[in-house]
Amino acid sequence: MKGIIMCCVALLPAIEISGCTQRNSLPPVAINSPTPAPQYSPQVAKPVPGAPLFTTPPTIAVEPLAIDPPNPWKPEAEVRDWEYIVIHHTASSTGSVESIHELHSKKKDKSGNSWLGIGYHFVIGNGNGMPDGAIESTFRWREQMHGAHAGNNKYNQHGIGICLVGNFENEPPSEAQLAAVKKLVGVLKAEYNINSDHVQGHRDVKATACPGKYFPMSEVASAIDLPVYGATSPNGKSPASKMELAAQK
Repeated sequence: MKGIIMCCVALLPAIEISGCTQRNSLPPVAINSPTPAPQYSPQVAKPVPGAPLFTTPPTIAVEPLAIDPPNPWKPEAEVRDWEYIVIHHTASSTGSVESIHELHSKKKDKSGNSWLGIGYHFVIGNGNGMPDGAIESTFRWREQMHGAHAGNNKYNQHGIGICLVGNFENEPPSEAQLAAVKKLVGVLKAEYNINSDHVQGHRDVKATACPGKYFPMSEVASAIDLPVYGATSPNGKSPASKMELAAQK
């Protein structure tokens, strides 16, 4: 019995030491354990190893758009030898290409032959019969035919006839008409190398008051073809060179 008691007493230190070691020891540390892989939300793509974090979007070249062609009235027929531009008014409050064509179809020349129809190459409306400032070419321009507007053979054969609807003995043309005729004259001057002093009122080639005392003839005659963004002339010249050419005339 005594021997058994002595044996138990001898085992007590070992049990106490073992119990302290378990209570005070840290959990085992894993050395060189792999780092957990990062978690990405479904909306975010995983980066490709070695790829740059930011990329610059490619530069896209955008060609400038032309507002309108350099000569929207360029005819398909072979161009006539134009030397002059002759400006007219209808001396009426209303008018259109159709109404003028009907009126001129009833006229006869000195030999008694009926006119082919409207004698002008262009008509510019005033809002009564045609939209205000609208420019319409006639069959004479599209087919590059002589005019029947000047009362002078030289100016009919080589003069471009432009008629504005209105009576400018009583009032000036509308702002839209003035802008339109200046644009048209500027384009025709640059396209066909017509000098400013060859842009004339009907009264300059025949005894008449046309195109009226309120028509700013000198202002229109000096009009230039303003450059159109992104457009070039049919002859390959830049709009600037066309401006310089017109300004010298």
